Amino acid sequence: MTSVQKDAGQPGVNVQTLLNEHPFSGFQWVIFALCFLIVLLDGFDTAAIGYIAPSLIGEWGVSKPALAPVLSAALFGLAAGALFSGPLADRLGRKTVLVGSVAVFAVSCLASGFSPDIWTLAMLRFVTGLGLGAAMPNAVTLMSEYCPDSRRATLTNAMFCGFPLGAAFGGFLAAWMIPHFGWRSVLILGGAAPLLLLLALVVLLPESVRHMVANNYPAERIRKVLARIAGDAVQGVQRFVMTESKPQPESQASSGMGVVLSREYRVGSIMLWIAYFMGLVIFYALMNWMPVLFKEAGLDPKTGTLVAALFPLGGVGAVLFGWLMDRFNANRIIAIGYALTAASIWWIGQTAGHLGWLVVAVFLAGTIMNTAQSSMPALAAAYYPTRGRATGVAWMLGIGRFGGIAGSFLVAELSARQLGFSEIFAVVAIPGVIAMAALIIKQYSSPEPQGGAAPAAPLH
Repeated sequence: MTSVQKDAGQPGVNVQTLLNEHPFSGFQWVIFALCFLIVLLDGFDTAAIGYIAPSLIGEWGVSKPALAPVLSAALFGLAAGALFSGPLADRLGRKTVLVGSVAVFAVSCLASGFSPDIWTLAMLRFVTGLGLGAAMPNAVTLMSEYCPDSRRATLTNAMFCGFPLGAAFGGFLAAWMIPHFGWRSVLILGGAAPLLLLLALVVLLPESVRHMVANNYPAERIRKVLARIAGDAVQGVQRFVMTESKPQPESQASSGMGVVLSREYRVGSIMLWIAYFMGLVIFYALMNWMPVLFKEAGLDPKTGTLVAALFPLGGVGAVLFGWLMDRFNANRIIAIGYALTAASIWWIGQTAGHLGWLVVAVFLAGTIMNTAQSSMPALAAAYYPTRGRATGVAWMLGIGRFGGIAGSFLVAELSARQLGFSEIFAVVAIPGVIAMAALIIKQYSSPEPQGGAAPAAPLH
């Protein structure tokens, strides 16, 4: 008899103990698959606009600096969507926000494929970003709240691998679709796919069990979900409880915003924002501009697109980082990743004129950079208690998105100042060093006692 079963006759069953003691069920794998697909579609859409950029320049006759608002419009939406969705999800639930956000980005992305001009496209990209910005942090939060403690980072990182895989898939698909069907086809596909996923989300996706316990949902509703994981272990249970391993703010903040900005979590929150911000400066600077930069360096557009598509493909390394984060200090693991990112991005700039080395450098840089960046949501999800987790993850992603905006404009400005190929990549490498420093500071500002876990705080 497990401790969960023993607890069933006592005041309540601890849901996290139940998740820890039972094998990862088929139901949890369904949750994983749905969240993976949400993040994959986010990656596809994020990358698509960068890959169609050369076509937009050719069809509408716009300059590279004039294209920057279109490239960054979705990023403004992503930031706004994330910032508003986190507190909303901590109040209303993760599933409600997820379903609504997927519907928004599906319809707006589909409509953007029919844009008559650059400003209409920019506005629709902003609305698409609102939906995407709300979807990703809640997918991460929901997934993390159905994971056992010992595998949380591994599974969350594996789920988040959907983003770089979607971005890479978008690149390869765009390289084939644009010559055959035009750039609009990429956006139409990016809108039609999430409309199909929406039906599966409504039918199959549950609400977060940790959120339900923390917000006093009826025991029957909680039991119905947990029965699909633990079977008879929860039969007849009338009360569920949860213990938090993360320290609770002394102020006992009732809102997600209150937790994230509390004295205990404030410094760590700011360091998470800085690290994620700097990572996205690198990611969007390269994703949006590598095809254009490679073309200017002498590669034909198709080859440049294919080489650039190798960059996000490297994010599958996040599974290894997740495994390491579950066993060692997660802050230090990701900090090392950002340090190696800075070195590898600089190396790309040294390979102009050597296609073979350029392919190696881009893939290596993508592997390291995307591994570190894809690990950040799991780090944030593990940092906050349940009451503030959705807000904490969403605000890191939302504020970080402004780094994507900065990255898009950064390369445009560097190009306008006539910087060379190697100089541009040297400048883009600097944010990796800053991200490393931020995570080191977060490590030493953690509210957790250095000698062990924080005392558990029960939630009924």
